[in-house]
Amino acid sequence: MEKSILIVTEKPSAAQRIAKALDYQGKPEKVKDDGVPYFLAHRDQKLVVVPALGHLYTIVHERGRRNYYPVFNFKWAPRYSAERRAKQTRKWIEVISRLANDVDGFIAACDYDLEGSLISYCLLKYACGGKEVVAKRMKFSTLTKRELEKAYEEPLPHLDFALIEAGRTRHEVDWLYGVNLSRALTLAAKRWSGRYATLSTGRVQGPTLKFLVGREREIRSFVPTPYWALKVKVEIKGSTYEVEYETKTFEKKMDADAVVKACKGKIGEVETIEVRKLQQKPPIPFDLGKLQTEAYSLFGYTPRRTSYVAQRLYIEALISYPRTSSQKLPPTINYTAILKALSKEASYKKLASELLGKDELKPVEGKKEDPAHPAIYPTGNLPERELRQPEKRIWDLVVRRFMAVFGDPAIRQSMKVCIGVNGHRFYLRGRRFLKEGWTRFYRPYVRAEEALLPALKEGEKVQMKRVVREDKFTRPPPRYNPSSLLQKMEEEGIGTKATRADIIETLHSRGYVAEERIVVTDLGFDVADVLGRYCPRVTSVKFTRELEEKMERIQTNSEKRENVLVETVSQLKPVLEELKGREQIIGQVLTKAIKRARMQERIIGNCPDCETGKLMILYSRKTRKRFIGCTNYFKGICTTSFPLPQRGTVKPAQKNCKRCGWPLVFVRLKRRPWMLCFNPDCSLKEERRKRVEMQSLREGS
Repeated sequence: MEKSILIVTEKPSAAQRIAKALDYQGKPEKVKDDGVPYFLAHRDQKLVVVPALGHLYTIVHERGRRNYYPVFNFKWAPRYSAERRAKQTRKWIEVISRLANDVDGFIAACDYDLEGSLISYCLLKYACGGKEVVAKRMKFSTLTKRELEKAYEEPLPHLDFALIEAGRTRHEVDWLYGVNLSRALTLAAKRWSGRYATLSTGRVQGPTLKFLVGREREIRSFVPTPYWALKVKVEIKGSTYEVEYETKTFEKKMDADAVVKACKGKIGEVETIEVRKLQQKPPIPFDLGKLQTEAYSLFGYTPRRTSYVAQRLYIEALISYPRTSSQKLPPTINYTAILKALSKEASYKKLASELLGKDELKPVEGKKEDPAHPAIYPTGNLPERELRQPEKRIWDLVVRRFMAVFGDPAIRQSMKVCIGVNGHRFYLRGRRFLKEGWTRFYRPYVRAEEALLPALKEGEKVQMKRVVREDKFTRPPPRYNPSSLLQKMEEEGIGTKATRADIIETLHSRGYVAEERIVVTDLGFDVADVLGRYCPRVTSVKFTRELEEKMERIQTNSEKRENVLVETVSQLKPVLEELKGREQIIGQVLTKAIKRARMQERIIGNCPDCETGKLMILYSRKTRKRFIGCTNYFKGICTTSFPLPQRGTVKPAQKNCKRCGWPLVFVRLKRRPWMLCFNPDCSLKEERRKRVEMQSLREGS
């Protein structure tokens, strides 16, 4: 009888690709059992490749009710027993359990990181009946056929239990913090108000909110200080150039006016010309954080969206595993083979061929290293389908970054021209590339622009075309955006490459922060104040970083999981006792904050009729229908109202109509979101109506 091996993977798309790569004909059979897909492949033996749906097991409270805390007793259990939305996972576990009864061996082929190792461990231990001790481990960084075949032929003899212990510990510590602190906040508010509202915080969420609150307080308490500057333009050989004064800012208005008076309309003279050559090294390879930062800067993609798109490209074997903190590209990935494969794509052919002509391919690398995976790189595979725009952009960015790290340094020339006028000095600056080097490979993503200057010599006369004083005020520090906040978390050593983007998303979904340029809401302020006052350790960056370091030491077998869990419980107990003792006052503070937040969420904008009230989403007591009404209605001042769609979700869009200037409403019906301008007289609506009528007439004729 033919032997068979069960290969467990993370997702159906990964299972299909792995099965196709390992099947000797490249045509595995797809089977469905109770709606759960798996694949039968044949190689040296029968392979049963079955996917999970991410985490099929989670941590649950071992016993007791859900409306109390502290909670320290937990166990791992199927997700369907703990989450209402995970009922379908029961089928997956049952199918995997049945398949495990009829095989001779087991291989884990989930992603080789904390999460993937934990997913495969739980499946093998719980669904397959303790097979985690006999299973082998495929280790790969791309889903290319070549690498998957190698990972299957040369598997690790057993699971990476240090990685699994680190993953378990991280989940368990996060659960202990999250469930206890979130229950403390939620129950305090509920017991005071009698109404339920989800509030949450955690080991990483707390310090991250603290960053944002600190910056928000700086911005709100900032007092602008006046200062003055000069805007100066000169004319050289018929062209106009902007120059800067030797003193960039003036504390006194009279000093700026004195320079304007002395230099306006005068003839200056070139006193010195300083020319320098600068060598600009190629950029380092992408780790996940650097990719997320670059994608936000170039395309405006949030870190979470970039991570999601990169994961899709990985599943389709176009790039290597993206959740890496490495900035190194080892020779084992075969630079030459990747560049040869990329040269088959017309847009990369010339650049790849140029690199292949070099005597040696040696990448520039960063300092960070990840023992599990190299930096992100293109596999050399070309797309098998038409990529969507976000996928095209991220793939192209990864490809061009990969080529750029093999490029020569760019040589830039900078020129600094000093112009003297009546004892005052102004500076004209120019720059240009003498040698493009790596920038040729990274276009159009290079940000360095050239500023060309005409040929000049010392003693040459220059006409002061415009000398104007500008009245200015100092500005507050900038707000964090998703990218800069992710960088801050990375610098402070809190969270992981895989979780930071989700933490930022959670802060938005809880209503603690709003907008892309992150603004802390009143609710966010109050939650941060409660945590800072009654359990400051929970929001301590230092404390969180120390925990991260301990969990990393588990991964290298220099720390024990049990010690970290015992320490976590001992640190949480006094914090929770403090919260319980102050439950009433905390509940009162949070209830008021929740009410304000709910009210704010319904406000659309200013009323265009009475101009003193606010338009907000209201519900009729008689009809139970929602509509937009003015808050001055309750004062008997304004009766302005507008209808709203009764299906789907409706919320303020925080934007105004480009045509009429009225506030917009964001409407989501299933998967069809749109911006609604509720102004009945908006000219844009009339134009759309006419277009529809014309289209109908054309179709009718």
